Amino acid sequence: MNQRFAPAVWVVVFLSVFVWSAIGPKDRATWILEVLPAVIGFALVVWCFFRYPLTPLVYFLILIHAVILMVGGHYTYAEVPLFDWFRDWFDWQRNNYDKLGHLAQGFIPAMVARELVIRFDVFSGPRWAAFFIVCFCLALSAFYELIEWWVALLSDEAAEAFLGTQGYVWDTQSDMAWALSGAILALILLGRLHDRQLRKL
Repeated sequence: MNQRFAPAVWVVVFLSVFVWSAIGPKDRATWILEVLPAVIGFALVVWCFFRYPLTPLVYFLILIHAVILMVGGHYTYAEVPLFDWFRDWFDWQRNNYDKLGHLAQGFIPAMVARELVIRFDVFSGPRWAAFFIVCFCLALSAFYELIEWWVALLSDEAAEAFLGTQGYVWDTQSDMAWALSGAILALILLGRLHDRQLRKL
């Protein structure tokens, strides 16, 4: 894709999915809670684009994460139709779309954090950088679980749809494990590609 048009395509895709997601969501309160991080991400991407451009890889990953959030917000994570089909096909006990979301919650912030710590030269070596990134992503996941808990305490109506535990007693721990796995996978799979793009900035 011509790099001149890439930012416009990014914005069009984001706004298209956002508008679709906002039309008749399953639960409006849950939609707001789930989509708010994507909206904040959009604002930060626009701010960074003019002041501190990021690599194409990171822009792409942020868009993917936003789409995951907006799809989950539209249906609620426990009722995304495609993953209902997967549940039936693979004989799962639950709709596992939320696990995709938590994998992304580790995978994508890991690359954003990697870009920042490398470009700001935060660490003297790659091992400490990797350790920090994984710890950061796990902490981010844990903080999100705390937010879910606070929402559950404050709002009986939105709590069940937002938590999306589907009766799974180890849901919180599982969510954090998926985020941890996502962070580690991102560093292993995308490190070299990310380095090449960083050198071009």
